[in-house]
Amino acid sequence: MKMKIVLFFIALLIFAPISKATIIGVGKQKAFTQIKQAIAAAQAGDTVLVESGLYKEGNIVINKKIFFLGNNLPILDGEHKFEILSIKADSVTVKGFRVQHSGYATLDDPGGIKVYDSNFVTISENDLYDNFFGIYIQYGTHCVVKNNTIVAFGKDEQQIGNGIHCWKSDSLQIIGNHVSGHRDGIYFEFVTHSVIWRNISFDNLRYGLHFMFSNNDAYFTNLFKNNGAGVAVMYTKNVTMMNNTFEENWGDAAYGLLLKEISDSYISGNFFQRNTSGIYMEGTNRIKAEKNVFKSNGWGMKIQASCMDNVINNNNFIKNTFDISTNGTLVLNTFNENYWDKYEGYDLNKDNIGDIPYHPLSLFSVIVENNEPAMLLYRSFMVSLLDKSEKMLPSLTPENFIDNKPLMRAAKL
Repeated sequence: MKMKIVLFFIALLIFAPISKATIIGVGKQKAFTQIKQAIAAAQAGDTVLVESGLYKEGNIVINKKIFFLGNNLPILDGEHKFEILSIKADSVTVKGFRVQHSGYATLDDPGGIKVYDSNFVTISENDLYDNFFGIYIQYGTHCVVKNNTIVAFGKDEQQIGNGIHCWKSDSLQIIGNHVSGHRDGIYFEFVTHSVIWRNISFDNLRYGLHFMFSNNDAYFTNLFKNNGAGVAVMYTKNVTMMNNTFEENWGDAAYGLLLKEISDSYISGNFFQRNTSGIYMEGTNRIKAEKNVFKSNGWGMKIQASCMDNVINNNNFIKNTFDISTNGTLVLNTFNENYWDKYEGYDLNKDNIGDIPYHPLSLFSVIVENNEPAMLLYRSFMVSLLDKSEKMLPSLTPENFIDNKPLMRAAKL
């Protein structure tokens, strides 16, 4: 009896019809001249291969599992009227297109490529040019956005969307994209268990990267340069931030990295250079910041009095106007074994740890924090005298704002 059952299943495997994926061509010399016709004819698992050319077909909807591939960068043009490509199926791949000139609207947020409630979607190696939103993912899981170039020319935050916008999604991978000219380069809201890796986000109007209510995420080895206000991580917990570069983020309210109402996170191996503030912390708790470099910033770190239980260890502070600033007298954070280029102590036992503690908070930085116009006196003889006096007889700066083991040489990070 068992042998008959085995033979029956073998016969089913041999004589069952074999489903074979089809490549459906689109172009002047192909079976279809319009993309919408080819998608309508495709079956799940097929490949729609679009040849180079200009395609103005309004809103193109992919509602089945297909590979949607471009050959020699065909152009999908929204004519400033339409959302160009809408993905409404799982396991879709979009690769090799130039997607340009989407419609502009503030109510429905049209995108160059928009993913609706779909999983395992891959969007890679596309050029997105002059779209309201570049790539938009809502209610997506296990989606990959990789090696895309996303360029817009926003002049006003209200008139442009984000380069890569992700909302209420999980397990996303945002890898190797170049994003510029948008409101925010990359935006996460209610996005969890996701990774942002090797992206370059620059010349955006507001933030290079913006986190809101997005827990258990990580971003590694990204460059955020010359954005309106760098990177903001807000109302979030359990975020890992490692090996990123924050550069040239200047302005009255600008910073390399803003941490607001964030907790239980890790910041390591990052490079903060030429920002108004390297890190600005407000309502930030239980953060560990180690092995970072703060170089040539206005302020290395601004740590507001609302922050507590943060540990700042083994960082290098070099050529900053002010290394540290705060707006209060209560200090509930720990500094240890950091390198401060302004430290003038000595090391008699040659263990690379200064023999006297260092107070990184200068009197003048406290004055500027409470009275910004005082910055006009920076580098004056009077300010130098104030700081020298404060080092000898601390009185106005918090006594416990101190590094008990300052390094004599910059840490090798």
